[in-house]
Amino acid sequence: MARGTHRPTVAKIDLGAIKWNINQIRKHITPNKKLLAVVKADGYGHGAVPVANAAKEAGVDGFCVAILDEAIELRQNGFTEDFLLVMGVTEVRDVALMADSNISVTVASFEWLEAALPLLNLRKTTNPLRIHLAVDTGMGRIGLRTTEEVQAFEAFCDKHASLHLEGIFTHFATADGEDDVQVERQYKMFKELVKSMATRPDMVHLANSAMTLWHEDFETDATRVGIAMYGYNPSDLTIPLPYKLKPAFTLETEISYVKQMHEGDTISYGARYKAYEGEWLATLPVGYADGWRRDLGGQELLVDGHRCPIRGVVCMDQLMISLPQSYPVGTKVTMLGENKGEWNNPSEMAVELGTIGYEILCGISERVPRIYNDIKGE
Repeated sequence: MARGTHRPTVAKIDLGAIKWNINQIRKHITPNKKLLAVVKADGYGHGAVPVANAAKEAGVDGFCVAILDEAIELRQNGFTEDFLLVMGVTEVRDVALMADSNISVTVASFEWLEAALPLLNLRKTTNPLRIHLAVDTGMGRIGLRTTEEVQAFEAFCDKHASLHLEGIFTHFATADGEDDVQVERQYKMFKELVKSMATRPDMVHLANSAMTLWHEDFETDATRVGIAMYGYNPSDLTIPLPYKLKPAFTLETEISYVKQMHEGDTISYGARYKAYEGEWLATLPVGYADGWRRDLGGQELLVDGHRCPIRGVVCMDQLMISLPQSYPVGTKVTMLGENKGEWNNPSEMAVELGTIGYEILCGISERVPRIYNDIKGE
């Protein structure tokens, strides 16, 4: 996809805020816990490689991604850190590549392990395949579920030098405050599964951002920090953050056209919005092809500290807002972030839409250029 470098719609990413957030989280976790930066989905829309560089400068202990291609991208960009974990299910055919690249891999079934073993003979190095066993304690996504399965899995790994059972982990379904009973149930099951193993793996981990923020006392060797590292509340507005974080993402554009309307003039597809007499309307060069979804059409954007509602439906490449007065073409408009003391937070928008802030951030498309600075960490 071509990036829109010849228009004023940009995402500004504050790497200083990301480093500040990492240091803030580090202050609030047990000193001996490893801190792993989750940079999947192109760093939650912020840019995986620049974010990983900032996280590295902040002293993280490793990285987590969702798919193998994301791990390869980091390796190709010079990230030689010993710990790099792919947390999603990978294709068995790629086991030699993962072993040679020193990439840790999630394994969620015994069958996958059996199929992988003969393919490891194709390795170019002597590296063993570094395995993290996923166990399903209540998320219902991937992983083994019984002590018998875990014990058989461990025994199989122990028999083969090309397999190194480096870790075991789980993921919590309600760590963001929705159901503490479910959290406790999952934690109990996870401890039982780990206890059933003959040898405790080097890394036993369970903490995503929500677990890190609100259940730091749970026993874990590492915390996998995703949305909190970017400065956002994993529960959106359900429960407040226990300490301050700084949002790193700002989405800005500029007014491209201004007009004054007459009573009954219609705006956008479907002619659903009718203007009032004398209403000032501005057109902005951004739309749903940039990730500003049509159902974000009910939101207010920020101009000169004023909250300006979107009028009519969001188009593919443009949208219209109502202004309190006439502003010149080129006036800055803040879609996400701060403008003269007013804030547009993706978490607040998400609550209104019945989704989560993650989706809004990840949805800003590649057509929007990312501009990097380092200011809020000072």
